[in-house]
Amino acid sequence: MAMMRFPTMAEVEAADREQLCRWWRFLPGGVTDEQKPIMDRLAERFTEVGGFTPEISKGIGWGRA
Repeated sequence: MAMMRFPTMAEVEAADREQLCRWWRFLPGGVTDEQKPIMDRLAERFTEVGGFTPEISKGIGWGRA
């Protein structure tokens, strides 16, 4: 599986729940100083939209970003 490209702040702001969940599951854990504010906002939005549902989790799976 290819590494997922890190989103921009604008992409995080515009993303729907499924996309936020994909990033939450598949983005690499280590972030740079430049990426940290984006990851912090992604975490906020992920929580705001309610995170995973069983359906989203199953639909996304573990092996396809």
